[in-house]
Amino acid sequence: MQNKYKVALMLLSTLSAPVIAEKSGVSFTHKDWEVVCDNTLTCRAAGYGQENETGGSDGSVLLTREAGPGTAISADVVLADIEDDDDDDSSSPPLSLWINNQSAGNLSMTSEGDWRLSGSQTQALIDAIKGSGRVEFKGGTRSFVLSGDGAYAAMLKMDDVQGRIGTHGALSKKGDKAESSVLAAIPAPVIQAVKVDKEQIRPLTAPELAALEPKLRATLNQDNVCDRLQPSEDHDERSDEGITITPLDDKHALLSTLCWRAAYNEGYGYWVIDNALQENPLLVTDSGTDYSDGTISMGQKGRGLGDCWATASWVWDGQHFRKSSESSTGMCRYIRLGGTWDLPTFVADVIKPAQ
Repeated sequence: MQNKYKVALMLLSTLSAPVIAEKSGVSFTHKDWEVVCDNTLTCRAAGYGQENETGGSDGSVLLTREAGPGTAISADVVLADIEDDDDDDSSSPPLSLWINNQSAGNLSMTSEGDWRLSGSQTQALIDAIKGSGRVEFKGGTRSFVLSGDGAYAAMLKMDDVQGRIGTHGALSKKGDKAESSVLAAIPAPVIQAVKVDKEQIRPLTAPELAALEPKLRATLNQDNVCDRLQPSEDHDERSDEGITITPLDDKHALLSTLCWRAAYNEGYGYWVIDNALQENPLLVTDSGTDYSDGTISMGQKGRGLGDCWATASWVWDGQHFRKSSESSTGMCRYIRLGGTWDLPTFVADVIKPAQ
């Protein structure tokens, strides 16, 4: 089947009405920098060390800024550790910031073993990197030069999304506009999770399959792929796995089947349907990886090594599976297994169900 392979760093779900669709944020990439702003208008700009001969980088910097007037910018640094044998970062030498070959002082180590810049160091880095300055980190477990390619474009995009262009607090194009003109933060949606029935999964019977497969196929479009639901003449493309049903409550159930498989990823389709199997099913995603206790989750690799990922989750609120998170880990730069950063495009406040 065409388009079976899914690009994992594009979050792969398309919600079908009336499943509640939540608007995601903005992503922008230019050369060695990327910006990801979530639905609350918090923006994160990640810059990477200059690429080495294998296409990797020795480190990365993350600038984080919440929306709203006068908000501060934080800056964090991670060093590549995939090939390091020693997992104890606490014994590594201090990491220092150098700008234009002048020391700007040591960084502070965080509880997670990464590094944090002070406010003055952060501002000095921004001033240098958006121009032609040289920014280098020395010490730690390794040293690296932060690439400036794409930095100004990334900061301009961050300012644009947060409505800062022309204000004194802008990172790029400063001006005399009042800080009060800056966009306020948007509250994250609140999801009241609902306790689901104890999982009693079973396969659909042959008569149930015959009745439901046409309805399930009707939920798909050019953005969704499900080999299992292809007509019988395309049997070679179909998954051998059946379709299962799991009750959610006394009115709703969850259907699931393996929809597609690629070199190092696979995606399961999930649909909500009534317990009597009479109504039309509603597609939640065709790229899920797991369902447990009222939550559908997705985790897809950007490449086989697993140094970059896309993730998402949906939580049952008693009527719908609502998107509760959507994120990527940044560029595939061979910095850390599991990904370099957490760069969400969507966040929500999930209230756990009463026990």
